[in-house]
Amino acid sequence: MNLNNFNRVRRAGAGLLVGTILGGIAVTPALAQEVDATAPTATAQPVVAREGQIRSLLVTGAERIERETVLSYSGLQPGQTYTARDLDAALKKLYDTELFADVVITGADTGNIVVAVQENPVINRIVIEGNKKLKDDKIEPEIRLAPRQIFTRTKVRADVDRIIELYKREGRFAAVVEPKIVELDQNRVDLIFEISEGAKSKIRQINFIGNDAFSGGKLQKEIFSRESGGFLGFMKSNDAYDADRLAADQQKLRAFYLTQGYADFRVVNALAELTPDREDFVITFVIEEGPRYKFGTLDVESDIRDLAEERLEAAVGLTEGDWFDAEAVENTVNRFTEIAGLRGYAFAQVNPKYYRDAEEKTVSITFEIEGTPRVYIDRVDIQGNTVTRDAVIRRELRLAEGDPFNAQQIKRSEDRIKGLGYFQEELEIKQTPVGEDRVALTVDVDEKATGELQLSAGYSSIERFVVAASIAQRNFMGKGQQLSAGVNWSRYTKSVQLGFVEPYLGGRNILLGGDLYRRDYNSFRFVGNDRRTTYKQVSTGGGLRVGFPVTEYLSAGMRYRLVLDDITLDRDVFFTDGLALDANDPNFPNVANGVFDDFECDPLKAGAFLCNELGSRLTSSIGYSLGFNNTDGIRATRGLRAQISQDFAGLGGDVKYLRTVADATKYFRLPANFILSINAQGGYIHPLEDNGVAGLDDIRLTDRFFGPNVRGFDIRGIGPRVQRVPYDIEGNLNFESARTNNALGGKAYYMGRLEVEFPVSAAVRSFGLRPSAYVDVASVWNLESPQLINIGIICTPRRDAFPDAQPETKGPGETCGNATYGPEAYIGSSGFREFFLGNSPSPRVAVGVGVNWVSPFGPLRIDLAKAIVSQEGDDTKLFSFNVGTQF
Repeated sequence: MNLNNFNRVRRAGAGLLVGTILGGIAVTPALAQEVDATAPTATAQPVVAREGQIRSLLVTGAERIERETVLSYSGLQPGQTYTARDLDAALKKLYDTELFADVVITGADTGNIVVAVQENPVINRIVIEGNKKLKDDKIEPEIRLAPRQIFTRTKVRADVDRIIELYKREGRFAAVVEPKIVELDQNRVDLIFEISEGAKSKIRQINFIGNDAFSGGKLQKEIFSRESGGFLGFMKSNDAYDADRLAADQQKLRAFYLTQGYADFRVVNALAELTPDREDFVITFVIEEGPRYKFGTLDVESDIRDLAEERLEAAVGLTEGDWFDAEAVENTVNRFTEIAGLRGYAFAQVNPKYYRDAEEKTVSITFEIEGTPRVYIDRVDIQGNTVTRDAVIRRELRLAEGDPFNAQQIKRSEDRIKGLGYFQEELEIKQTPVGEDRVALTVDVDEKATGELQLSAGYSSIERFVVAASIAQRNFMGKGQQLSAGVNWSRYTKSVQLGFVEPYLGGRNILLGGDLYRRDYNSFRFVGNDRRTTYKQVSTGGGLRVGFPVTEYLSAGMRYRLVLDDITLDRDVFFTDGLALDANDPNFPNVANGVFDDFECDPLKAGAFLCNELGSRLTSSIGYSLGFNNTDGIRATRGLRAQISQDFAGLGGDVKYLRTVADATKYFRLPANFILSINAQGGYIHPLEDNGVAGLDDIRLTDRFFGPNVRGFDIRGIGPRVQRVPYDIEGNLNFESARTNNALGGKAYYMGRLEVEFPVSAAVRSFGLRPSAYVDVASVWNLESPQLINIGIICTPRRDAFPDAQPETKGPGETCGNATYGPEAYIGSSGFREFFLGNSPSPRVAVGVGVNWVSPFGPLRIDLAKAIVSQEGDDTKLFSFNVGTQF
């Protein structure tokens, strides 16, 4: 029912009718009725009556509101002299309270005034219906009416307007909001907002008028809004009309033209017009480009004694005669502000003064630096830390109370606090002036969880099923100490480890750490496309390390490690009891005399390179590291992170070598929030003794480099390897049949990586997603050629039945047996030939895209990479993912 139709009841009275019967609420059954929110507000008609005196005042119809309250609102009092104008004013005052749906004043001719009111109903509840795109929690804040409030048409109209405006901001200009009421007893109503959301109003077309220097297509790329449709148009989020975005587009256009020399540019108008079908918008920008200007003279005037004008001129970064660029001017202002901050002038003001020459089309600039006193640190306040102790944060600060203000040191302090990993990434040290020459610093941190209790399972394309259980605390007791314990199990790796790190030993900036571990690693090789386990390496050991800073960005450390390695092979698979092969047989080239005599490991099954590696060895090593790090946190966006380390093994133990490894990554923040990282790393291990065995490298298998993770290649997919190819029945090598492929590692490796991380929205970033594209270049090489086998049919005697039979090696096409013993005395197997491949420094190159995701199941990395340059024997891989491995 329309608000103008509320209580459409004609009142008949014995006295003179004074006033006007206005819209109210009809007394009808409780049915949903439409509310006409656009109807004009009821107004009182003038009262026609002669002058008189109020003899009595009576209020009728008031239920919730007291009689005295009604009279006080009306302004009428007994004994008061009144005119028609007074009664008309009283009527308006009562309506202005918005408490009444109907007001009638009678008795104007006798002086016995009766004020008959009908109260507006009370809202029982508010219901929102029909909304799907916008949920209730987004619409409810726009509704100012609430249960137990007085219902008025004016307030309903205002709420409808706010809801419609909310839908307009979402690009839904066809949205309709229809308020309805359901009448209840005791003068109560339910208010229902029925919403028809309509389709989103898209941007059908974007036009530019007045653009001569740049095409419309170029200008469209410079603004936020986009035309709807096109390839993958369903994925766009900026093709719906938004008035706020349109205003931002005007600023973007102005910023673009000001970087191109158009100092007089302005947007004359930005029109958004609905299409005739009222479904989409056509946006038109009317612009005036104006003339193009160049830089004129560039001067610097400084009122600060410590900031000499001659030194500042070198930091201007602009060149007279270049096209005017407002962004470059702003960068110069920021540069001067930073220079002043480095000298302790925190409140220095840099004001560029522009002098435009319309005839010469030049803009001359004078950078004026106002005088200001040197600023000192008054105090440093730390807020928000409930677990982390103040001392842990303060020791990362590069400024203390009483120090001269230094903007660079404040930025460095922010980076060091972020690098702790204890707080959210959005961290800023706020500066508050205290007087003319003092500033208070406030470190407002937002702590995040630093303890991890993880029970996880996952699947890795490298290690198949993975199960991990770990507990770690990177901020133990709020002191910054690190305590960890973990167990990991997968198809190829099992480990248990304990670790502890004290970053500030005895209150000094000295790190002390130690760890104990046991790792069981099962290596594998490929037979065709199948992985098959080969040797098992069990490492039990531990180490101690110390570290200390050399300068602000340079640190050093030393370490000692003691590790016992035991390498074994499955006897049932790779051993042959009583094996007695003739090392002088021409089918065994490169095999030294006596190598296989009375040796149970069968080189024909395992390979000579594996048989020679079996046994236990103790490694006792001491090493050092030098590291440089001036990045801005754990997830760096700028700066350099580099490290070089050397380890000397031979301080006791069974092995002797010198291992050198270097790794450096440079980060760059590019325009539009792209992050570029360039990584270079490499290593070399030099043997310090000769093992004296031909075909056996001086560096044992488990100490070699197997290369970094080169995406586009499988794990251990590059570098030296032995490939075993079988002969067919005619004695030809069958390269198409199943082949074994054993990675041997190398004594040297290098890798280069160029990676660009793409910017993502705040919503995507909150999910922990970081997509990137990359190019990887790497190689592993420098290994002595191992003993290789080239053999036809192998005839192994059955010792239980024919103890005197001797092993025989036959050529292609021959069968087992001789004049003394027939074929039944032997167990025959096909022959094969081994090839040594991949021992080359030639680069392997891969390109690809990938994404890191900090998922609820652990860190996940997905890569799609294509090897575009490979070497013979390399194992390429297009797709890989890894989840759940936490090492």
